[in-house]
Amino acid sequence: MSVQFKNRLLQYTAIAIALIWTAIVISVVLLNIYNYYNNADQFALHEAEVSIKKDLAYRTWVASHGGVYVPITNKTPPNPYLSHIPDRDIITPHKKLTLMNPAYTLSQMMKDYSDLYGVKAKITSKNLLNPNNAPDDWENKALDIIEITRKPYYEKSKVGDQDYLRYLNPLVTKEDCLKCHATQGYKLNDIRGGVAVSIPMEQYYNIASKNSKKLLFSLSLIWVAGLFIIYMAYKKISENIQIKISMYEQNIYSLVDVIEKRDSYTAGHTRRVAHYSKLIATEMGFNEEKIDLLYRASMLHDIGKISTPDSVLLKPGQLSPLEFSLIQEHVTTSYEILKHVDIFKDLAEIVRHHHERYDGKGYPQGLSGAETPLLSYIMSLADAFDAMTTDRIYKGKKIVAEALKDITELSGKQFHPEVVLNAVKVLKDVEINLNIHQEPNTKLERERFSYFYKDQLSDLYNRSYLEFILAHRDNIEFQYNCVYGIYLHKFTHYNQVNGWNSGNLLLKNFADELKNIFPDAMIFRLFGDDFILLHKEHHDFQDISLFKSLNNTDVEMSYKHIDIHNKDINIDDLEKLL
Repeated sequence: MSVQFKNRLLQYTAIAIALIWTAIVISVVLLNIYNYYNNADQFALHEAEVSIKKDLAYRTWVASHGGVYVPITNKTPPNPYLSHIPDRDIITPHKKLTLMNPAYTLSQMMKDYSDLYGVKAKITSKNLLNPNNAPDDWENKALDIIEITRKPYYEKSKVGDQDYLRYLNPLVTKEDCLKCHATQGYKLNDIRGGVAVSIPMEQYYNIASKNSKKLLFSLSLIWVAGLFIIYMAYKKISENIQIKISMYEQNIYSLVDVIEKRDSYTAGHTRRVAHYSKLIATEMGFNEEKIDLLYRASMLHDIGKISTPDSVLLKPGQLSPLEFSLIQEHVTTSYEILKHVDIFKDLAEIVRHHHERYDGKGYPQGLSGAETPLLSYIMSLADAFDAMTTDRIYKGKKIVAEALKDITELSGKQFHPEVVLNAVKVLKDVEINLNIHQEPNTKLERERFSYFYKDQLSDLYNRSYLEFILAHRDNIEFQYNCVYGIYLHKFTHYNQVNGWNSGNLLLKNFADELKNIFPDAMIFRLFGDDFILLHKEHHDFQDISLFKSLNNTDVEMSYKHIDIHNKDINIDDLEKLL
């Protein structure tokens, strides 16, 4: 699992949690808003039921008294529908009264209640005494329903352009009802109509709307606070992951630094390979994640060289078969190092196979064709291209065109054909740093480099290193102008008389004295008792008496000076002159 994938997974997880949190908040809002408006309906229904019960209770009271007598006024004129009752109107000493039956009394009360509170109520029936109580369309439907169910019926409906909760309660014919309604043909327990009430919903909806707005505001704050917490948690986890990644990378790149300090060529090599790999992968259309993966893998592809012996890693010449087999182990070592580090697991396989060949003749597993990851093939070509275009001690560098020509010829053999096609496009214009070489630049590098050219007995440089220096006099570090040939005579006789151990000790002491007397010179043991001294400036040779190692011996010393300033001279020329 790549680092980019983990970061993206964390982002998606945070987004998913934020969406879930949003869905929860929205659900709570919608549920509560639904409850507010549902409660509005319930409150209206409750008011309708209470209103009906109140009306029916009043009607029952009136009916239980056979009606009520009230003064005759413009508001309470005699009920024409009770004219068949002989004692409808009576005269008292003070007023003239008229009988109001339960229905007439109730309708009068409903009219007053409607005028005061906006609640519409009336008694209605399909078999009317009073035409003013004629049912509207909704009441007609409700009367049909209660005729069957004998139960109250209600629903929300429009009255004009306003929403109302409409409620119709059935009126069941009782014994005392027949006094007025027997003439209509009703019998005991018949449904003779109903009491209708319409409750305006606006006031309840206003309350529901107000509560919804309060809830929306409160939950919006909670929602924003939740998103902030999710974001901060994501940020904290992301920072911890980045810190962990940074720590891992610092550790692993520290190992790379160790290798680079061991071999200055490797330091530039890893960065160049990473750069070339990125160019090729981009040309091939890989996405940013894959390109970054390949770049990081390229930076670490030689990490396994940490276990390669210096004698092999730093050797300036061609490797022997045994040495080559040892350096091949760095691939497996790199894989083993990377696969155990979580953030580098995705790099391990790429690094593991970057020395495989398309024809199956590579290492470490001898994979071929599609068995090797394509990113490994890209790194393999970039690695080879850098090796071809870089000076090494044992071979010269090739120009870019020559290197790409060789790579093209190896398409389908060493290299993947598709990788070759794209590499030729992007590498043809690459500018090679002409200062890239394997030659030592610092005192430390020179000492490490010369390790391979030291004479074991005298600890002086040997003939091979002299040959190298003469061949690289264009390097300012190797621009020596004076050569001194120093010769010991009668040394063979000294060995015969005093033995080899004494002879070796004499040579060692003499070499130490040369280094002390000429600290700025480079000194070589050319043959058994012949020495070469290189100096950048002409130097008067010291008196032989300074060489205490030769005191009390028959060994004699002589020397010869040659000025090689501005002369192109090689080891063979020098040996002839000296």
